[in-house]
Amino acid sequence: MSEPITIEMLERRIDRLRGELRRAATTGDRTMARALRAELRQAEHAWDDALADLEDQARPAPQPVHKPMLSIREQVHHALTLLTVPAAPKLIIAVHDAFFPGELVAARLTSLRRDEERSFRVQPFGRPYYLCPALTADLLSPARGLLALSTWPLEIRVVGPLSARVDFLIGAIKVAQRVAQLPEDAYDARRLLWRFAASIPGAGSAGITPESVAELAQAELDVHLEADTADRTAAATRAQERLDGSEALFGARLQRLRRTASTT
Repeated sequence: MSEPITIEMLERRIDRLRGELRRAATTGDRTMARALRAELRQAEHAWDDALADLEDQARPAPQPVHKPMLSIREQVHHALTLLTVPAAPKLIIAVHDAFFPGELVAARLTSLRRDEERSFRVQPFGRPYYLCPALTADLLSPARGLLALSTWPLEIRVVGPLSARVDFLIGAIKVAQRVAQLPEDAYDARRLLWRFAASIPGAGSAGITPESVAELAQAELDVHLEADTADRTAAATRAQERLDGSEALFGARLQRLRRTASTT
């Protein structure tokens, strides 16, 4: 009878496959690279399944807990506060599920930004914070699919060409720092850390730890941060000059952009 495959064996296999895939890509062996990529995906899926099995075995039976229900905007606020950067709904839900109690339903995020803008227009600055879109650095218009907090400075809420990668790396560092504070059996949080690590060069090659992920993310962040900060600062300056209170939160409208362009 063959030895059962453990999660440790899968992790060693994934590390080996990543190394072989990197060598194949470096030497230009595309056929081998395709085969190794497919094998790596299978191994990663098996790792996810094995981790889910461990979670099922380790978790005690859930006990009913009667806690006040948080509103959807409070749930999103918690996730964005942890990340400290604009994020897409999919990442917001993943962060909430990994670190916070309760369920955040994706379908309920669809109209959230419109509801927040409507509330602001009825009673401007009537709430401590608003969930608003990130703004594009070029047009200062709403960035598709990115949510931010109104309490953040414009330099964080505007996004330029490098901002997607910069914000991903900042989010990875924040997640790693939070995971480092949790016990070893925080499986949802560690699974999210694994997903961040998979997109950071070298982060998963020698075993994934919060410290290694944060260190490698910071090393890459140092490469891009200065240029991204310059883009965002310049865009924020233009936004302060051109946008009123509502537009500074929810973005310039197309009609306003056309009028601005015609007068410049």
